[in-house]
Amino acid sequence: MRLRGVRRSTNVEDRRGMRGLPMAGAGGLGLGGLLLILVIGLFTDIDLTPFVSGNGGTAGAYLPDELSPEEEQAADFTLRVLATTEDVWTTVMAEQAGLQYDPPVLVLFSGVTSSPCGGASGATGPFYCPADRKAYLDLDFFATLSSRLGAAGDFAAAYVVAHEVAHHIQNELGILGQINTARQQMSDREANALSVALELQADCLAGVWAAHVEGLLDPGDVAEAMNAARMIGDDRLQGAAGRVPQPHTFTHGTSAQRARWFGTGYDSGQMASCDTFRAEQL
Repeated sequence: MRLRGVRRSTNVEDRRGMRGLPMAGAGGLGLGGLLLILVIGLFTDIDLTPFVSGNGGTAGAYLPDELSPEEEQAADFTLRVLATTEDVWTTVMAEQAGLQYDPPVLVLFSGVTSSPCGGASGATGPFYCPADRKAYLDLDFFATLSSRLGAAGDFAAAYVVAHEVAHHIQNELGILGQINTARQQMSDREANALSVALELQADCLAGVWAAHVEGLLDPGDVAEAMNAARMIGDDRLQGAAGRVPQPHTFTHGTSAQRARWFGTGYDSGQMASCDTFRAEQL
């Protein structure tokens, strides 16, 4: 992705200078629990529990740490990508939805931090918290995405940022609140199915963003994003964790579904193409 000359977003809360050391029992998770989450829960990137349980932040002790050049480079890349989402959605929201776009704040952290949606950990992957309208990202996830999940490339990382911003779009449109209300009245199986539609819509909206930054793309960038979408499908992640995929437990969609809906948004460039809730087939 060609980002030279692209501005850096200022909608950032940088907590990376304080690396968290989770206390025993914090949030009910010790080191073993965090590692288990890393194996079976990567990229569970939206948490609606604050609307249900009111979870607080994770307790912990924090030690200052210097940031490496690699960390600073990753932050620079991320903030430039975030700026492109601000420019795109300011235009697209006005033209296609008749709304003024109010961008989210991106919280960069290292290790663990807290949010109104509960404790945030690099082990659980990026997520969006509707309670404070912020996206949370440990930049180490990009290395995990590339080395452990097989989704290499800068545009794979850009897709992650765009997906979290897409959840903010859903929040701005009132979709997250509606989904939360509906989920509370459903069985777990039905609620999971609704979560899948929500996540696939976010993938589609990320594709819409990609369509509108096409002038910044290098050859192969779209393929990188499509591959990333496949690598984080529920079926693949459950299989990689040594489990037999259980469709009724899926919350994000299969590899094929995630790649297809990103492609739908990219091919159309239209928010209207992303209505996964009324789609005859996901």
